Parts: sequence; C-alpha cells; structure tokens
Amino acid sequence: MGESPYRAAQILTWVHRKRAATFEDMSNLSRALRVRLAAEFALRRLEPAFVADSADGTRKILFHLPAERSVPAAAIESVLIPQVDRPDGARDRLTLCISSQAGCGMGCRFCATARMGLVRNLRPAEIVGQVRAGIALAAPTALTNVVFMGMGEPLANYGPVKTALEILSAEWGYAISPRRITVSTVGLAPAVSRLIAETGVNLAVSLSATTDPQRDRLMPVNRRFPLAALLRACRELPLPRRKRITFEYVLLAGENDADADARRLVHLLHGLRVKVNLIPFNPFPGAGFAASPRARILRFQAILRAHGIGATIRESRGQDIQAACGQLAAARPAA
Repeated sequence: MGESPYRAAQILTWVHRKRAATFEDMSNLSRALRVRLAAEFALRRLEPAFVADSADGTRKILFHLPAERSVPAAAIESVLIPQVDRPDGARDRLTLCISSQAGCGMGCRFCATARMGLVRNLRPAEIVGQVRAGIALAAPTALTNVVFMGMGEPLANYGPVKTALEILSAEWGYAISPRRITVSTVGLAPAVSRLIAETGVNLAVSLSATTDPQRDRLMPVNRRFPLAALLRACRELPLPRRKRITFEYVLLAGENDADADARRLVHLLHGLRVKVNLIPFNPFPGAGFAASPRARILRFQAILRAHGIGATIRESRGQDIQAACGQLAAARPAA
C-alpha cells in the first residue's frame, strides 16, 4: 500500500492486542489510511454460536464457520478448562483447548472427532479467533494456557497453525509465551522437529500404544509413521535443556492398559526427557471401547513411576457436555 513498515505493527496491535472493532478506532493512523483500510479490508470476529456449561466449570464453545468461495461451511469447538490447584480454592490456571481443523482425517478409533472425517483446514484467523472469543468469555479471569488439542491434527495444517502461533505469541498480538502453548500431534514425524525449531512451543505426542500392530489398529497414522520412526524423530529434537516432551496415552480397558503395556512404554521412552499424561477414555456413542478401571490406571501409573517416568492422570473434565478429551464432534449436547 506504499505505507511505512511501522504501520503494520500499529495495525496489528489494534487488531489483536487492542481488539479494535473497526478501522475507525485506530486513532494513531491517519484519517486517509483508516478510510482506505475500511474500503479494502474487513474486520470480522469469530462469534460463539452456542456455549455449554459443565457442572465442573468447563465451558464448551461451538462456532459456525460460513462458506466462502471454495471454502465449505464448517463447525468447530473450543473448550475453556479451569483448574483449581491452590488450597484456598482459587483458580490457578485457565486453559483454552482450540481446534486446528474442522473434523479430522487421522482416524483414531477412540476419538469422536475422527468419526466426522476431515471437513477442512482452518485458516489462521479461525484459529486465532477461538482464542479471542475464549478471552472474552473468560473475562475477567485471565487465560493462562492455550493447547492445540481440540478438533483436528495441527501438524497436518502446518502453515496456518504456525502463522496462528506467531500471532498468539507476538507482542503486537496476544503476547502468550510459547512456554504456555502446547501443540498435540498424533505423530507426523517429519513435522515434529520443524515445529520445535520454528516455534519453541511445547510438544505433546499422542501415543496410546506400545507395539506397531496395536497402534496400527487404534491410530492408522502409525502405518505411515510407525513407532520407531516417531520415537527417532523425538530423540533427535533440539530440545532446550529444561524442556520435556509430553506423551499422551489414552487408556482403553483390555486394549492397551496391561502391565506389559506399561513396561513396554518404559522401554520405548528410555533415554528421553519425558512426562506421560495418562488419559482415561471418555465415552461417546458407538465408540466400542470402555474406560480402564481406576485401579488399573493407578497400577499403570505406578509401573511408570517405579522406573523414573513422571506420569500424571489427566482427570476428565466436561464429560456431561461432551467436552472431554476425544469427545468433540461439533454438536450441541442433548438438553
């Protein structure tokens, strides 16, 4: 547009940090530039279509994305998850779980989103728009963490996800430290090292199996990137000294929760700086799986800890509104 480069930072600050509703609000721009911007561009917000509230304080946000040109209409979901860690009951963390795709093409059998298939990738504005809407809904409570653990596989939509991460972490954007952002992947090995090198965010790898035949059955992506290739990519990551990789393990009764599975997991992760999130399976209609009994989960955790692996149990949040891990399917919960 022939403007000085510093104008870009001014405009982006108004759009993201100051949440300007119109170009007219951008008071440190000349009147002529504001008029030109309004004529050539549009400021649009991603507005919640429906918000469901769980008994445990979790909030699920449904967004409708309109069709545009060659881009089909879609629906996505985000989840606000408060976590109480302090003895006085005060909220210590407020995490927003966001989507990177509408639906998902990875086909994980224990995930409701996989049943949708992949509708389409999200654009950067649609990813960042979830954060903007989440901040507004959470106010006056401050958002502390953002996790790309909603609908979709972030590394299968790498370019828009990277752009969104730049906006979320930039000073002119949302100024969220990369240390407070986590990107979860089913294991697209070639993109894992690129993500760490280019963004500095935290990495979470959904593993959920300890042999290739088992993981082939539960997570079809393993046929493209088997365990050896995925773990080799993880071992070669240029991790900063104090950073660890999180491995997520969904526990399915009679499928992957035996003592032998826990011991194989110890062997697979040997030598890596890791922590393991054990995730009780969250049921959805037609899933065909059951959650592991609590005693079995505790036994699995104990085996990992006995071998020096930090293992925590991620307690299910928002099950009553279908907002827990693996339950997102872009639909209103039944009344």
